Amino acid sequence: MAKITSIEYFRVLPRWLFVKVASEDGQYGWGESTLEGHTEAIEGSLDELIGRFVGYEADDIEHIWQTAWRLGFYRGGAVFMSAISGIDIALWDLKARKLKVPLYSLLGGKVRSRVAVYAWIGGDRPSDVEEQAKQRKAQGFTTVKMNATGDLGWLDSPSALQSSVERLKAVKAVGLDAGLDFHGRIHKPMAKQLAKLLEPHQPLFIEEPLLSEHPEAIKHFSQQTTIPIALGERLYHRWDIKQFLEASSIDILQPDISHCGGVSEIRRIAAMCEAYDVGLAPHCPLGPIALAASIQVALSTPNFVIQEMSLGIHYNKMTPPGAGTYDLNNYVKDTTVFEVNEGYVKVPTGVGIGIEVDEAEVRRVSKDCKAWRCLEFHGPDGAVREW
Repeated sequence: MAKITSIEYFRVLPRWLFVKVASEDGQYGWGESTLEGHTEAIEGSLDELIGRFVGYEADDIEHIWQTAWRLGFYRGGAVFMSAISGIDIALWDLKARKLKVPLYSLLGGKVRSRVAVYAWIGGDRPSDVEEQAKQRKAQGFTTVKMNATGDLGWLDSPSALQSSVERLKAVKAVGLDAGLDFHGRIHKPMAKQLAKLLEPHQPLFIEEPLLSEHPEAIKHFSQQTTIPIALGERLYHRWDIKQFLEASSIDILQPDISHCGGVSEIRRIAAMCEAYDVGLAPHCPLGPIALAASIQVALSTPNFVIQEMSLGIHYNKMTPPGAGTYDLNNYVKDTTVFEVNEGYVKVPTGVGIGIEVDEAEVRRVSKDCKAWRCLEFHGPDGAVREW
């Protein structure tokens, strides 16, 4: 047994927040607490947790998780759970490194020999998706995801929906499967129209067809379409998810390992989903640590479906002028870990979460890194529209 001696966090480009935990026996692990657009809030929550957990036994991962969850009195939420996530992932990485095994070995071992992945195309106001789809196919992907629409009004012109159908048709003509992310930006009057238009063209799934704070509306919506319904990036623990499973309103759950309490909680969520015949497709438009940890979970989860990865996503290019492009491979020493072949990534061979973080680069970039701000969308009348 060895006590935690330090917990550090690092704000890095393009919009990520990494966490490093070290113990008195010289071991260390890396986690990720990225919550897009809310970096300073996570840093404040991490400061509080650091003050509590330095001196705890690093091996006691579940005890640390339960302490963070239960002894804070106020529970859940995006900020608090993202802070817990980074520490939890780092502790699992540390333990597996100490034992010199890949993390999936501590989670019951492999149930598959490779991991299906998909990439983003299209951006927030999707256009030119045919060319981007061809590029993704050339990179080895067989599945992509794109925003279904640009920003929309609560009740917009029906003509605004037809372009979504045409984009889906164009991508499928390239030979790729495609998920469509409604992103919660489409409200009930438009969502049910769009689903009906898309149904004959068989998208792989539709994601966040409505905001997840409307579980009753999602249940009703699910009864109106045959398209698989996915959501979960804005659900932060098993108690958030329980009502959707009990209502049989979703087909695929998309928890984010950096938002939902880390490795410990996403494993519990996956087991709950299996009991309700719901697949797991972890959300991850984030950094390499979150992706590596998600892959370890995917390898050991029976009801895993497909893994999102942020390679080349539009957000990774939104760095300050002159900063260059920062992507998944900027902070890892072996860039072959995330190579895609026929829609899959191979089983990582390294210990822990399977990557070696370039700590020198992390520390260099973090020195002057500004916090990324969420984008703003406004309608022609100036009113705020959903991101």
